[in-house]
Amino acid sequence: MLNKSPYLIFSIAGVIGISFWIGFNVNLLPTEASINAPIYDELFKILFIIGLILFIGMTILVVYSLFKFRKREGQIGDGIALEGNLKLEIIWTVIPSIIVLIVGLYSYNIYDRMGGMNELNHDHSVMGNNSEKIWAGISQKDSNDVGLMDTNIEVSAMQFAFLFNYPNGNFISGELHVPVDQKISVKMESKDVIHAFWIPEFRIKQDIIPGQPTILNFTPTKVGKYPIICAELCGPYHGGMRASIIVEEQSDYENWFNQNKKDQVKV
Repeated sequence: MLNKSPYLIFSIAGVIGISFWIGFNVNLLPTEASINAPIYDELFKILFIIGLILFIGMTILVVYSLFKFRKREGQIGDGIALEGNLKLEIIWTVIPSIIVLIVGLYSYNIYDRMGGMNELNHDHSVMGNNSEKIWAGISQKDSNDVGLMDTNIEVSAMQFAFLFNYPNGNFISGELHVPVDQKISVKMESKDVIHAFWIPEFRIKQDIIPGQPTILNFTPTKVGKYPIICAELCGPYHGGMRASIIVEEQSDYENWFNQNKKDQVKV
């Protein structure tokens, strides 16, 4: 009788090797357009590879079992039942537990690297009361890491649109224009129900909850036009609640800003 151990080891190694190759060579995500995107994509690759190992491994096992343990001619009954296999029960309990623990710790590390555990930029004095409670969001580790200045913008979410207020220019826009390679700080508020601010290319998503202002900081790294999507079911026209973020070179952004800004009215 052939020793099955080398075949089992070869099969497991093959499944892991194929999964890693697919995970590192097949990109299912949209364009990376912010400094957070590559960090998030690291976690996605790990989860994708783990999912591939489970999917390919279980598919091979099921197909193998269909042929190996099929009902034979003349066979009566279902065969001998397997129960009380302590070794197998330990294996399928310990291995998933270790994987979940590692993924959990790695996810925390990714969230920390994206700025989720940092103090938020509260420099929005022009936007409201300084005593106002600001809820969580994503921040940058250091404003000196990328960019030369902050661009502060207000985001108002309502059924079924996003509006963007530029306090320094005293105007409101239906599109979010930002300069590339500079830290953007947005203060988000909902006028009615729960919404969500999601930019897939930036790998950022933040719920916008009524009565709970949220500050979200991000740095775009690629010029272009990207969709802003409400990712929280907010009513019958939720699917149409979209806007655009236009990432521009500094000179182009300044031209757009100067064309739209209004002089402050002196009382």
